[in-house]
Amino acid sequence: MKELALKYGCNPNQTPSRIFMQEGELPITVLNGRPGYINFMDAFNSWQLVSELKRALGKPAAASFKHVSPAGAAVAGELSDTLKKIYFVDDLELSPLASAYAMARGADRMSSYGDFIALSDVCDLPTAKMIAREVSDGIIAPGYEPEALEVLKSKRKGTYNIVQIDPDYRPAPIEHKDVFGITFEQGRNELKIDDSLFANIPTANKNLTEQEKEDLILTLITLKYTQSNSVCYAKNGQAIGIGAGQQSRIHCTRLAGNKADIWYLRQHEKVLNLPFRQDIRRPDRDNTIDVYISDDYMDVLADGVWENFFTKKPEPLTRAEKEAWLSGMTGVALGSDAFFPFGDNIERAHRSGVTVIAQPGGSIRDDNVIETCDKYGIAMAFTGIRLFHH
Repeated sequence: MKELALKYGCNPNQTPSRIFMQEGELPITVLNGRPGYINFMDAFNSWQLVSELKRALGKPAAASFKHVSPAGAAVAGELSDTLKKIYFVDDLELSPLASAYAMARGADRMSSYGDFIALSDVCDLPTAKMIAREVSDGIIAPGYEPEALEVLKSKRKGTYNIVQIDPDYRPAPIEHKDVFGITFEQGRNELKIDDSLFANIPTANKNLTEQEKEDLILTLITLKYTQSNSVCYAKNGQAIGIGAGQQSRIHCTRLAGNKADIWYLRQHEKVLNLPFRQDIRRPDRDNTIDVYISDDYMDVLADGVWENFFTKKPEPLTRAEKEAWLSGMTGVALGSDAFFPFGDNIERAHRSGVTVIAQPGGSIRDDNVIETCDKYGIAMAFTGIRLFHH
């Protein structure tokens, strides 16, 4: 198949719409549903991310995409009982691939609502069963076990978008993009990301553990497919906060840091023991937890409102309790797609437990950034590479 007609483009008024190949056949097969323009943009970007993660780290990888940026990305790993609970998978069997998607979706469940999923490996039954009960638009993977495919086909009354991609497909080295009737041309970003990028460490602390190197690689590969400006926080093989598409570097750092803080606060004993009503759906629980964690909880869930969610009114999580809990957050890796121009980014990163950083370097204020890292004992690598993505 050389081309595939789509219902419409980014918006219903943008017709006609199609995907096609100038040469050769499309490397995908639509097994179910009718994916649209944005679905395929998410599918192809997310597939590149997970396949590169798999090559770099040697583990099954998964990503949760929304509007051409990842809401989450992760590689397979062991989940603690606490993480299983806050990701709503404590009642499921977790294969390595399923664990990767549980972490990719679970770190920022609000942003992952209605996501497009990418899997580096053939979708197995445990992963399909997990996906079946989440709100999602579609999935791309190199294959599907027969039972897994049947489970996925039953989603959304049989209309769930299921795309299979040829894992051996390699695009041309030169890519093109039309903007305002004008064609742009550039070489593909084939930059290989591995721990050789962490050789230049100008900070006093020069120690990186193997887990920290893996997490830094994960942040950089994630940023390679995230709309710029972008910053990514990661811990133990999963992105826990992604700030995408911001005009200011500090806004990226704050946005991603706030998401990382929420991820950690969800593990607080008060959050884990919230007295939810049995009939509350998972998406509503996600939204309510975020409200509960916020500073305006008492105003939003006032008398006459909390009864819609809880069997009894929970005690608030006070600002002092949140600060005390967040003070225990540590061992977080941070990657940036371009250099940090000021030390304020490091100050904000430190508040969210960042202990290692990878960024290109090259700012006229690098000395201030290094000095701020040294103040907190943070190890920072200058990679010398920029990872803008548009």
